[in-house]
Amino acid sequence: MIHVGTCSWTEKTLVQSGEFYPKDVRTAESRLQFYASRFDTVEVDSTYYAIPTKSNAYLWAQRTPANFLFHIKVYGALTGHGIDPRTLPPDIHNELPEKDKAQKQIFVKEPALIRMIADKFMDALYTLANVDKLGLMVFQFPPWFTYKTENIDVILKYKAMIGRNLMAVEFRHGSWYVDTVREKVFHFLLKNHITHIIADEPQYGTLATVPFVPQTTAEIAYYRLHGRNKDTWLKKGIATSLRYAYLYSEEELKEFIPHVQTSAKRTKETYVMLNNCYGGFATRNAGRIKELIEPGQ
Repeated sequence: MIHVGTCSWTEKTLVQSGEFYPKDVRTAESRLQFYASRFDTVEVDSTYYAIPTKSNAYLWAQRTPANFLFHIKVYGALTGHGIDPRTLPPDIHNELPEKDKAQKQIFVKEPALIRMIADKFMDALYTLANVDKLGLMVFQFPPWFTYKTENIDVILKYKAMIGRNLMAVEFRHGSWYVDTVREKVFHFLLKNHITHIIADEPQYGTLATVPFVPQTTAEIAYYRLHGRNKDTWLKKGIATSLRYAYLYSEEELKEFIPHVQTSAKRTKETYVMLNNCYGGFATRNAGRIKELIEPGQ
């Protein structure tokens, strides 16, 4: 089975563009219901910025069909990113060192706090898991998370924290793909039933970005297509959405199809997720990929 979706359904520029949602679709409920009438899966990226509430997870489950699946981008504190401490639940925020509470960004390194955050995060998603609507837990590691033995251990630590839920990892540094270690990395992921996220992003010929490597390592294949905007991908001080302001051409989309179809033959489920979330770019490209995969439907 091949499923196609986007990495957000409420991204600001998408809503503002007026391209995807009809004018009378204005509420959170109606937007998700409309999205679910066009696609059968979505990646929730808001969960990277803050732990979701149980009520939100419940509403996501209630507003979508039985066969709809939510993939969850893991909260930044669990992937080594800096977070705004104000996004932490009060009980965890109270456990922070006093010097961290007033900061705009902190890096949580205390094992006990990380464990608390992971437990709170997974507990919030229980409703989705209970109705079989929880897909992959997407761990997008930062560019400074390079290949080394201790980082392999970090991945296993987080895998243990999500229990029986399915883990997918996206590397953002090319050291994981150099010839001397690539096969070791894939063997590690395969051995531990971890999905390798197949990313497409701008290429600079350096380790600053990762190559497109359609390698599957688990029963689920997961493509994450970011666009190829070389002018903005590494640029600092700009709106996040501008990094993904790229519309794939017809020719570029067709290049993915053989890889996706090969992945589908090797796995139980294959997901193609468009993360070029700027305006209607992601929904437009996702719709076209569906047409290319399912001609005449």
